[in-house]
Amino acid sequence: MNAPLPLAPPTLAHARVPDTSPPGCWGDDVKRILCVRLDNLGDVLMSTPALHALRESGKERHLTLLASRSGVALAPFLDDVDDVIEYDAPWVAPASGSGHDLAADRRMQQRLRAGRFDAAVIFTVYSQSPLPAAMLCYLAGIPRRLAHCRENPYALLTDWLREPEPQQRTRHEVQRQLDLVRHVGAQTADTRMRFHVPAAARRSLAAQLAARRIVPDTADTADATAAAQATQAANCAPIVLHPGATAASRRYPPERFGAVASRLALATGAPILLTGSASERPLVEAVLRAAAPAMRAQLHDLSGALNLGELAALLERASVLVSNNSGPVHLASALGTPVVDLYALTNPQHTPWQTPQRVLYRDVECRWCYRSVCPHEHHACLLGVSIEEVVHAALELRHPHASPERRDPPVRSDRRHGEPCCDDAASSLTDQPAVP
Repeated sequence: MNAPLPLAPPTLAHARVPDTSPPGCWGDDVKRILCVRLDNLGDVLMSTPALHALRESGKERHLTLLASRSGVALAPFLDDVDDVIEYDAPWVAPASGSGHDLAADRRMQQRLRAGRFDAAVIFTVYSQSPLPAAMLCYLAGIPRRLAHCRENPYALLTDWLREPEPQQRTRHEVQRQLDLVRHVGAQTADTRMRFHVPAAARRSLAAQLAARRIVPDTADTADATAAAQATQAANCAPIVLHPGATAASRRYPPERFGAVASRLALATGAPILLTGSASERPLVEAVLRAAAPAMRAQLHDLSGALNLGELAALLERASVLVSNNSGPVHLASALGTPVVDLYALTNPQHTPWQTPQRVLYRDVECRWCYRSVCPHEHHACLLGVSIEEVVHAALELRHPHASPERRDPPVRSDRRHGEPCCDDAASSLTDQPAVP
């Protein structure tokens, strides 16, 4: 359930893994750690188990996340992160397409120096070089610097693992980052991705659903038994469809999403909720136009209506998420929500993690292209997946006997407010499935 896709990696004649730096142990003197993750929201989410390992493996550790604008949005929901710094690095493609300011880069170097960090961990996917970030941390005077690296980094990294991917093997992105921090002695038994849903987000979502008349009317079931009420609640739990993705190469056609929505509405009678950003509203509208007219009353457009906390609150109460491989897939994984992942073969590492799942794709010779636009313009890795397969997978995961019972959320320590607390999520809407 937690492995990358079981497709053969390329075999290269020059592939070998030379020695890396000796394994070490960052002791209790390493208290202030800069965690560098400069790509997307989903990438930051997949680094949260490693962040938790860093937190657990030293006394009084303080973690600062250095992230892009997208990644920074996660910080309020990550209990292991104490501080956050936003940085759109010049070696990472900007979401806005805007240019970079050299003066801003110099100010960032000075800000990191002022942070007096004891160490930096640079998280990357295997197609990214850690060396620009390593140089930034080196110039900022951070004495310990850890990353995966393909070539010898010499003085830029004090602790490093030789990059083995994709020549020797591929790992799930979560496992990759756990292996990285283990090199300096940071380990954890709890390898779940982490996202704390605030109670205020749940209340705000509930108000929105009630205003849109999406929640079921339970007035006529007041005399029903608790078991009957629970069954009705399960049957009425919404199905969430997310038709967007940042890259065109990872989008299943909206016409097919419309057909999937129609068939799920007919088969279940449950509300079908369509999510996306405000900029994705035209895409969601295309899905609605493609849906069967008789089923449209069960379909609800939430594009642009939810902030990140409310989206998480929605996903934790959903019976299943059907989505392109994008941020909501990883958010659902962090919340234990079953996922049907329409997985374009742009990379092998980002499947759902520790949650009931069906990963749908067709193998193609051009797999692992790492392209945002299909280079051959055929989208065969996605278009080979039929509507029937998607519907069947969603119904199978949604069935109450198809997935394990949901687990209770962990008791957490609210470091930001200095007091222990147990999240008020101990209800049927906030349980999570057991880790396999």
